[in-house]
Amino acid sequence: MSNKILVEVFGAEVICASCVGMPSSIETFEWLQAALQRKYPDIAFDFQYIDIFNVDNNEKEDFAERVRNDEYFYPVVLVNGTVVGEGNPKLKDVYQAIEQ
Repeated sequence: MSNKILVEVFGAEVICASCVGMPSSIETFEWLQAALQRKYPDIAFDFQYIDIFNVDNNEKEDFAERVRNDEYFYPVVLVNGTVVGEGNPKLKDVYQAIEQ
């Protein structure tokens, strides 16, 4: 596992209606970042947070639009471009994607 692993979190400042009482997208991003760096200290990660209402990357705009159109509950977590969790992502699922 010498290549960087890209971990992206697509979310918004406002908590989604279905996710009231859960951590915010930013809190989920920070929690994932800390947990992954602690569990895998020898892996190089590239962490990216993408605000679905303020996308500054055209490549990410299509996916952000899908999230805005309710195809996914946010925050949505992707590992190397594959969706591994949404709404209230499970750490176990993220670990499994990294270990593949």
